[in-house]
Amino acid sequence: MIESAFLITAFATLFVVIDPPGLVPLFIALTQGMDADHRRRLALRACVIAAILLTLFGLLGEQLLGFIGISMPAFRIAGGILLFLTALDMLFERRTQRREGQKSDPDHDPSVFPLATPLIAGPGAIATMILLVGKTDNWIGTAAVLGLMLGMMVATFLFLLAASRLEHLLGRTGTIVITRLLGMLLAALSVQFVIDGVKGTGLI
Repeated sequence: MIESAFLITAFATLFVVIDPPGLVPLFIALTQGMDADHRRRLALRACVIAAILLTLFGLLGEQLLGFIGISMPAFRIAGGILLFLTALDMLFERRTQRREGQKSDPDHDPSVFPLATPLIAGPGAIATMILLVGKTDNWIGTAAVLGLMLGMMVATFLFLLAASRLEHLLGRTGTIVITRLLGMLLAALSVQFVIDGVKGTGLI
């Protein structure tokens, strides 16, 4: 029998780590200039890919990383570096300039990177899934954790659907200001990922 306290803790942990409300402004910044239908497709694709990744890591855990010779600290460091490159784009307006220079960019698809990973299924979420599944001792507990994660992906998708309305309320100037601010926060978050990864190696 699964304890209700464990399920509540698992739900709260996944919500805090994935942070669906906090992804909305980042989603707006990454999909500037896109219509609502395009955004909906990107949001759905990102959530589905993230769910697949988290399911794989939840079931296979550290064995998958160990098989290809990657430690969790190394994964955190790599995710931090990739996030930092995205933050630079947001801070120095390179993404906005590229999009304004051409009406539509069919190659611009942030659903896999950085949305699905490392923003939704990042090192923290992957590590959380590994730890939560590791605390279960039967397939019922594992299925419950996976069910909570899938529920969180549905919640994330619903939050991302509200992005167009929020952008309309903010206006162009508000969106630009939010993009710069989030660029700074994303840069700090990426550095924290790297620091956590280095700590995990035992060097600090």
